[in-house]
Amino acid sequence: MEKPSASALHLQRYRERLRAAGMAEVLVELPRTTIEIVDDIKKRQGLPNRSLALLQLIERGIQATQ
Repeated sequence: MEKPSASALHLQRYRERLRAAGMAEVLVELPRTTIEIVDDIKKRQGLPNRSLALLQLIERGIQATQ
């Protein structure tokens, strides 16, 4: 049986930490115009990553529908 590479182990540990924190990793395909909007929100809000900008948008959408 082959031993996993260092990068595979690193990714596995990263995903384990995410799960332990109640999070999950998701890969999405979005139009460039949408990414530009997300990047603009990220920049204006001073957020460290796109994930937090997307989370804000999703939370706003949830609030708007309730």
